[in-house]
Amino acid sequence: MNNLLVTGGAGFIGANFVRHWRTAHPNDLIVVLDALTYAGNRASIDDIEGLVFVEGDIRDADLVSRLLGDHAIDRIVHFAAESHVDRSLTGPAAFVDTNVRGTLTLLDAAKAAWLNKGSGQPHRFHHISTDEVFGTLGPNDPPFRETTAYAPNSPYSASKAASDHLVRAYHHSFGLDVVTTNCSNNYGPYQFPEKLIPLFILNALHGRNLPIYGDGMQVRDWLYVGDHVRGIELALQNGKTGETYCIGGGQELPNLQVIETLCAAVDDAFAKDGRLAERFPDAPAAKGKPTASLKTHVIDRPGHDRRYAIDETKAKTELGYAAAHGFDQHFQDTLRWYLENESWWRAIQGRAKPVRD
Repeated sequence: MNNLLVTGGAGFIGANFVRHWRTAHPNDLIVVLDALTYAGNRASIDDIEGLVFVEGDIRDADLVSRLLGDHAIDRIVHFAAESHVDRSLTGPAAFVDTNVRGTLTLLDAAKAAWLNKGSGQPHRFHHISTDEVFGTLGPNDPPFRETTAYAPNSPYSASKAASDHLVRAYHHSFGLDVVTTNCSNNYGPYQFPEKLIPLFILNALHGRNLPIYGDGMQVRDWLYVGDHVRGIELALQNGKTGETYCIGGGQELPNLQVIETLCAAVDDAFAKDGRLAERFPDAPAAKGKPTASLKTHVIDRPGHDRRYAIDETKAKTELGYAAAHGFDQHFQDTLRWYLENESWWRAIQGRAKPVRD
């Protein structure tokens, strides 16, 4: 039995991880620490039994230390972060404060609880990061791997790179048992609707434009969140201390192809279920028009990375990780979830900015 502190556990990936872990490890204690900022949503985990939920900030050193001691925490799974590139372009300071100082606060508390007191208890600090720390790839460059040099191009990715380095330093300097995973673009249930896929689904349902940055040919490795949390589970349990693992979906697709898949899937859903036209009368599909008619190209954002791709060889070889399905299947599951959970996204829709990844 393990006692987990999950930071950011009411956010998109964190909530999916908590749901997975509760099902796979029903006897473990799970303490969720979340500040419930714009992207955190208590409703994403409210129906999970046996959770200890604490609304609080990872930068609150006294709170973090108290939670580690009161609950005998032996595993920290660190999701909490400011994570939206467009927001980082207009407010970089918040990203440095949360992602760097917040991670440092957690590391100091973990070191004090697990190492300074000399308890010798087994422990692990699992840090969730992003492939954006590696920068951008040319069309013929090999995919990112664990040995790729860091070259962050946005305030968001720079702040995540700094936090990655802090985690590494606390292992090498103090002996803290750490593992880091760098993931690619996630999608799936409970994603805050300012990222590309949920934003475009909701825009399509409401008849709003689908704003495509530049030519729409920016390439991403698309990772279904259910596959990602299984990869985190494998790394948390079996990853070698001090190591990093790249977790991807094996689906390298340009944004334009993702958007075209989305448009066709929405049209198909309306054709199969006449009730959708009654629920969403402003959708082009409700009027017999193609969802693709909403596509609009807009000026590209500053410093937009052109291509990300992940080499999963290490995670496959050492952890046994593999994505369960391809993009088409997982996207259908994602669209179905948003159609079936209207109350969830309507409750938070007003918090989203009309921006995306």
